[in-house]
Amino acid sequence: MGKRSRLIKMRTLLPLLLMLCLLLSGCGNQPGGSTPSSGNSAVVNESQSSAEPSPGDSSDEDSTETKPQALGGVTAGTETYRGFVIDNVYHSPNDGEIHYNVYIPESYDGSRPYALFFTLPGYEGLYFQGVARNLEAEAFGFEAKKYNEEMIVVAPQLSDWGETSANQTVALLEYFLAAYNIDREKVYANGYSGGGETMSLVMGKRPELFTAYLHCSSQWDGDLEVLAESRTPVYLAIGEDDEYYGSEPTKKAYNELHALYAAQRLSEDEISQLLVLDVKDGAYFEDKGMNNQHGGGGLFAYDEEIMGWLFGK
Repeated sequence: MGKRSRLIKMRTLLPLLLMLCLLLSGCGNQPGGSTPSSGNSAVVNESQSSAEPSPGDSSDEDSTETKPQALGGVTAGTETYRGFVIDNVYHSPNDGEIHYNVYIPESYDGSRPYALFFTLPGYEGLYFQGVARNLEAEAFGFEAKKYNEEMIVVAPQLSDWGETSANQTVALLEYFLAAYNIDREKVYANGYSGGGETMSLVMGKRPELFTAYLHCSSQWDGDLEVLAESRTPVYLAIGEDDEYYGSEPTKKAYNELHALYAAQRLSEDEISQLLVLDVKDGAYFEDKGMNNQHGGGGLFAYDEEIMGWLFGK
């Protein structure tokens, strides 16, 4: 009787134990029952946000505009030069590594749109010449800040003055337009010497991205018909006897672009709002202590009439 009693008790308890096991295993499989790796996720997200700027405000989540994540990431520079963070690298998915220096006002927090200025240097400021050599050699980026305190200034250091650098300039500009809160009515650019050749190619590709462009001591290599269709204002400045280019290529570009606007039936007054030719004589440079007109193109950065035209658009 003792053994039979114990057997009956076991048969009675066994179903209860099975039910308890099923209940416990069911609770473990409920959503959220497993422990999430929240610590690792937080680290990943934090590291991504520290490498990327805070995106600008966007009211249209379904916009086709490319977001910073799709455009590629940035390795931020660790040194500064006169307010610019130098040797940042934008890793473009299509155009490789793009080196640039950038000034971002302390007041920028992404809550309201800021102006944007791109300045492309001459040969002496290309990347292989040394980090921040463009900032050391030219004053356009520094002088630009005087015209708008709420403006981000980008000074790329590219590797040539042809198609590669033109495509990289467009890629970097698109990154900034997507990653920062930029006033699309205040996107400016200048190109000096070889940088002018590069930026003229950009103007023949994506002129609609810019509000106005200042072309200094250079020649025009870009598609003028594309530029004329966009009607992006352009100021052409050069010395009459520029030792490197001469002034004839600039005059030729002016005449061709003027003819394209005339063919659109624009009046002379309308054309003058879109196109300016400013050929400086020798006295302009000599009076400022400069005996070389091509190198003297750097003086345009200090010319309030020229720079005021650009940032007044």
